[in-house]
Amino acid sequence: MTILPRTFYSQDTVTVAKSILGKKLVRKIDNKEISGIIIETEAYRHKDDPASHAFRKITERNKVMFGEVGRAYVYFTYGMHYCFNVVARNSKFAAGAVLIRAIQPEKGIDIMEKNRGVNDKKRLTDGPAKLTQAFGITKEQYGIDLTQDSKLFITDGIKTGKIIASPRVGIKEATDKLWNFKISIK
Repeated sequence: MTILPRTFYSQDTVTVAKSILGKKLVRKIDNKEISGIIIETEAYRHKDDPASHAFRKITERNKVMFGEVGRAYVYFTYGMHYCFNVVARNSKFAAGAVLIRAIQPEKGIDIMEKNRGVNDKKRLTDGPAKLTQAFGITKEQYGIDLTQDSKLFITDGIKTGKIIASPRVGIKEATDKLWNFKISIK
């Protein structure tokens, strides 16, 4: 299990959103490990992406998107949910992040079920808010270095097959960009 290096996140945001599919998200809580395979992502860039939090300017909320790649961008939305992103971009853009929308649970499913109050494996982590709740990801992980063996990181995973590209979910601008990516795991 090799943790993805910072160079992995130093590519175009859209490229990272595709390349991170099949990788493994790992979370350590109280000396226990939970993990799952990343099966859905979305890319959010900078000046060419009006749907991105980084489109207009740096704020207290989005400042990590402008910082070092390979860090966690966690934000609170709809007054009730957290979303987990990975800062990723190449030198052409000042900001960028990949939203991790869904994973296929692998390890620590009992902990995820307890965190969610659900015991339906198919619906356990099939959305960004469900994923953060299952993994116990909150603002406390904002800015954490995902390239280090810590409480949250991403490792190599499985080989992926066909990637399905479609419009991003829940946005009103830049709906023409097919920057939502999914894989299916048997």
